[in-house]
Amino acid sequence: MRVRMMAMVFLAAAGALAQGRPPGPGPGRGARFLGAEAGMPGPVVKNAPYSADLVTESVQTLPDGNHIRQSSSVKVYRDSEGRTRREQSVNLNGLGSNGNMPQVIFINDPVAGANYALNAKDHTGTKTSWTPGAGRMGKRPVVPGRGEQNQNIRSEDLGHQTMEGMAVEGRRVTVTIPAGQMGNDQPIQTVTETWFSPDLQAMVLSKRSDPRFGETGTRLQNVSRSEPPHMLFEAPADYKVTESEGRMPWPRGTKNSQPK
Repeated sequence: MRVRMMAMVFLAAAGALAQGRPPGPGPGRGARFLGAEAGMPGPVVKNAPYSADLVTESVQTLPDGNHIRQSSSVKVYRDSEGRTRREQSVNLNGLGSNGNMPQVIFINDPVAGANYALNAKDHTGTKTSWTPGAGRMGKRPVVPGRGEQNQNIRSEDLGHQTMEGMAVEGRRVTVTIPAGQMGNDQPIQTVTETWFSPDLQAMVLSKRSDPRFGETGTRLQNVSRSEPPHMLFEAPADYKVTESEGRMPWPRGTKNSQPK
């Protein structure tokens, strides 16, 4: 059940940071799923291949001054045709034992019209197929506050920098929750800072500060602009892959391998 819950979080969050969207509000205290902010698939981005490590770190300060630090690393790939691959280990972050958690691999192939979810431990997987349509290029993320007249949302242009050898554009969005809106005595401010690469069509850095949940940062590291091998976007020949009958792909070899 826990494996199923974590995989649902990863799948639901796919497409967030590596394809350009900034992370949304994080889960509540005690349910911090690292790496869920970023991922693939998402909008089809062509002619911008890369591979990188997607590293997420968070720090939560407890009322007694204690700190909870968590980190995760995900390997991401994208080829010139917009195929994507994500490799990550299921990490319960203190909710249970991680020792037997499988590595899961999610492949999105918009050319063939297929999604794969593979269990690297058992060499099994599921496949979902669809009729490929015209892919759309990824665009600069829609950031709350742009074009909106909301006095509780303030958006700031941070200009340009160079990160991982790429030019990036920065933006900071500050959201204020007024006193009393959620039972809070005083206003609560959350700050999200994002740095987006127009050339890569991907978010390179995202930082979020929320006094309720702590601080979380997600960064692309070790970025290579070389074309990834085509074999990375196919199910290996020694994997037993079954069709998921049009439903979201799911790693086999775990309990409750298909969401109900």
